[in-house]
Amino acid sequence: MRRSRLLYVPFWATIVFLYAPIAVVVAMSFNSGKSAYTYEGFSLKWYGVLAQDQRVLDGLLNTLIVAAGSTVIATVLGTLLAVGMARHTRSRALDAVALLPAVLPDLVLAIGLLLFYGLIQLTLGLYSVILAHGVFAMAFVAAVVRTRLANTDTSLEEASRDLGAGPVTTFMKVTLPQLAPGILAGAMLAFTLSLDEFVIAFFTIGNLQQTLPIVIYSMIRFGVTPEINALGAILLLVSFTAVIAGQRMTKIGEARAQD
Repeated sequence: MRRSRLLYVPFWATIVFLYAPIAVVVAMSFNSGKSAYTYEGFSLKWYGVLAQDQRVLDGLLNTLIVAAGSTVIATVLGTLLAVGMARHTRSRALDAVALLPAVLPDLVLAIGLLLFYGLIQLTLGLYSVILAHGVFAMAFVAAVVRTRLANTDTSLEEASRDLGAGPVTTFMKVTLPQLAPGILAGAMLAFTLSLDEFVIAFFTIGNLQQTLPIVIYSMIRFGVTPEINALGAILLLVSFTAVIAGQRMTKIGEARAQD
């Protein structure tokens, strides 16, 4: 019994190590003082200051544009990629290549995309970040949708084809409704990844515009302030909400598949 309890020590130590800094950031965002390290009392004033910072608001707008655009691209291409790999072309080598952006270091992918943009002489801007984030998130969407595909009933698709429906009709009216929870979960994951992504955006956005993570990076070079803590707390809430919603969608899909 004593040995089994000792096994919980490294587990809880890891949990504290991972989440204690996040808890500190959230707690210090409600600090009434200007110091990011000394708590002087509860206050919401830094959230008000944050709402009036035009640079932060512009960065937030750019981030939402990039996240929305890349989510659409990643969801459409990732879904088609998952269906193609699961239903039509089954190859471990192809699977590895298709999912490579998910395992490549962000720095390597960012440099590769920057070199590719230079090769085709594409001017950098928000659209270049949208394309880059779409490629990056597409692999994650494909992985989520393919997991959902493994739990679908292929006999329904076969029955649809036997009754005279074409491939497109079968996909739109039979396959797609079954994949809907997985697609939504993948889309939420793609949105969250784009919302928080820094390295790829930093290399592919150019000098005229900035996403919110880049704005945060430029702000913390002069020290962490309660305003940055407030911004971090908001981003944390958005990310947690999207991830939990995505997991919920996946569980709903699995429950329906079992029924």
